[in-house]
Amino acid sequence: MDKNEKKINFEWKKYIRLGAVIAGLFACLLFLFSNVFVVKENEYKVVRQFGEVVKIIEKPGLHLKIPFIQTVESLPKHQLTYDVEEAEINTKDKKRILIDNYAVWRIEDPKEMIANARTVVNAEAKMSEFIFSTVRSELGKLNYDEIINDEKSSRGSLNDKITNIVNNLLEQNHFGIKVVDVRIKRTDLPEANEKSVFTRMISERESKAQEYLSMGDAEKNRIVAETDRQVKEMLAKAEAQAETIRGHGEAEAAKLYNQAYSKDPKFYELYRTLQSYKKTIDGETVIVLPFDSPYAKILMGETE
Repeated sequence: MDKNEKKINFEWKKYIRLGAVIAGLFACLLFLFSNVFVVKENEYKVVRQFGEVVKIIEKPGLHLKIPFIQTVESLPKHQLTYDVEEAEINTKDKKRILIDNYAVWRIEDPKEMIANARTVVNAEAKMSEFIFSTVRSELGKLNYDEIINDEKSSRGSLNDKITNIVNNLLEQNHFGIKVVDVRIKRTDLPEANEKSVFTRMISERESKAQEYLSMGDAEKNRIVAETDRQVKEMLAKAEAQAETIRGHGEAEAAKLYNQAYSKDPKFYELYRTLQSYKKTIDGETVIVLPFDSPYAKILMGETE
């Protein structure tokens, strides 16, 4: 073999070795990256080994699993919303109503959740059962109008009570989840009962409105009667005061008349006579007087 052929063979072997090294590095990197996983802020990472949970990682960052032996799955750390299936329940006064509610929940202990509920779907199913049984029990203690009437409704405190009861049940059964809030979205009547109940509610509202109107009329009559009584009392007092003042005035006038009469009786008699003329004689009055009457003498100019 000549030198050229040796050189070519050497170069081929060198390229083959380089390719093998690159391929090996690439395989190592691929192998490494396939076994590195990232933990995010809003999740738990569950590491299983032959199906058994060996580690639960909560802190965010890069982590490494054993290849071919360990597997990794994610569980949500953030709050989740679950719509509880609509269902019929009986109230205390034997009315059937449809309840539609939802729950806000989160995973508190992933290890307990996996051990007892196994999956998120199963955990939600158990939570839904507890919520339904608690809602049915608690609303069954209330009358229908206490549930739907805003003035009488205790649904605000009832939501908190249901939340606490459900959490106690979940804790007792070690499901590793916690309900943050249970809320009743709406309460409806079954279609068969809706019309009759609405008719009854309208009748009750009309009866209540009539009661308010009657109370208003009674109050109005009471106020009018009281006002009339006060007005009569005030008028009576005013009239009594007026009579008193009038009496004082007449007494004072009589006193002045007497004083004036005592000073000049003839002038006073003349004045009184003229005053009587003023009251008894007008433009259409016809008077027939004897010749020697005091009226006739005065009219004819006689002063004595």
